[in-house]
Amino acid sequence: MAELAGLEDPKVRAVNAKHGDDHGVNLGKLRALAKRLKTQQGLACRLWGTGDSAARLLAILICRPKAFERDELDGMLREARTPKVHDWLVNYGVKKSPHSEELRLAWFADPDPVVASAGWALTTERVAKKPEGLDLAGLLDVVEAQMKDAPERLQWAMNHCLAQIGSDHAEHRARAVDIGERLEVLKDYPTPAGCTSPFAPVWISEIVRRQDGG
Repeated sequence: MAELAGLEDPKVRAVNAKHGDDHGVNLGKLRALAKRLKTQQGLACRLWGTGDSAARLLAILICRPKAFERDELDGMLREARTPKVHDWLVNYGVKKSPHSEELRLAWFADPDPVVASAGWALTTERVAKKPEGLDLAGLLDVVEAQMKDAPERLQWAMNHCLAQIGSDHAEHRARAVDIGERLEVLKDYPTPAGCTSPFAPVWISEIVRRQDGG
């Protein structure tokens, strides 16, 4: 904790605060510290228990994802209220857990929109890597009905799923693009030069172009 405190940078904290995060540690330095510590499940659990966001990010990097029980991961996600801790826990922890599919189903329709966004993130992962058994048309139905008025974090996760379905599954592409164009979610999102807009029709078009070698 003393070492993390020593890495605190007010400028980094100010930038992170704009995105809803409450830590001031450069992520490159955090990763370097994790590389030095290597995997230490016991230390990871103690770091998580501090409640400090930088400590929790470090905990995620040095934990052993398969060592967590289902209910532990569920509790951790519900405690992870800042975007970066939430995203890292899902991507570096839950996705590598044997409980990921069970948690995906449990979180998908959770009344807490932040928890539900994790369910959608895991669903997007399955759309991309293991779509067998998913009702893609049904997912598009839910996106069409709910994405426009969903809270920000949930809306972002649903939009990612929409774009993933549209770019990976040609038979659903026209409908995915149509849903995106009608709902106009993230249409005016400020996108830096050289980056792809998160507006689903543009995102889908760009991914398909790359896949086709265009």
